[in-house]
Amino acid sequence: MLSEQERREIEAHARHYPNNRAVCIEALKIVQQHRGWVSNEGIADVAEALQMKPAELESVATFYNMIFRKQVGKHVILLCDSVSCWIMGYERLREHLGDRLGIRPGQTTADGRFTLLPNVCLGACDHAPVMMVDDMHYQDLDPPRIDEILASYRQEEKSSDGNAADS
Repeated sequence: MLSEQERREIEAHARHYPNNRAVCIEALKIVQQHRGWVSNEGIADVAEALQMKPAELESVATFYNMIFRKQVGKHVILLCDSVSCWIMGYERLREHLGDRLGIRPGQTTADGRFTLLPNVCLGACDHAPVMMVDDMHYQDLDPPRIDEILASYRQEEKSSDGNAADS
């Protein structure tokens, strides 16, 4: 069942669309924002709210790679693997990220902090290689810059937790 907050946000977006089908991507994004990912239950909830069939919504959710159909970490790292990023060092950065996080693409760290996912294109070929962490876009990457970015997310979590321990 959609929470009252999810329902209000979906209804607010729906006012800007000609019909319920047109708002389905926004509705899925809202559920994902609140729940971290879109489970089968989330699909059913949105389908009911928009008066769509779950199978219709599932086809939309699995088409868009920014809708997560499996549980992900607190922070999702999308590493661009387009041709431009490959040429500019994607493989080296993928290995570096994997080593730093102790995971490979498609996996989530044991502490649930980070999920590493390849992404077809992040639209910044002139600044390759690039990645996104949550909604933040990072470009012109190299291993030291990746270390800085990861450290900033860890520090941000420490600050928001008030927790002095860091893994």
